[in-house]
Amino acid sequence: MSLSPDEVRHVARLARLALTDEEVTDLAPQLSAILGYAEQVSEVAADDVTPTVHPLAPSDVTRPDEPRPSLSRDDVLAGAPQVEQDRFAVPRIVAEEG
Repeated sequence: MSLSPDEVRHVARLARLALTDEEVTDLAPQLSAILGYAEQVSEVAADDVTPTVHPLAPSDVTRPDEPRPSLSRDDVLAGAPQVEQDRFAVPRIVAEEG
């Protein structure tokens, strides 16, 4: 398929691109080649091949959700810079109204 300069300008206008005459001349064969490759792909597609999103079958890559022992509250709070009522103490960032 061969694109005319007017067709290249039309596509450029749709893409909101400003092309010079030299760029139109350079792009016409390149765009024509791209369309030719797309035609080749459509010729290869067979009716008996089911469409796929990915060539490999999906698999679950996450680990099983199994409970495991965690740190005790005392161990966790031991690393905190400040503790208040068995919780992390942080500076207030929102003033109270009233």
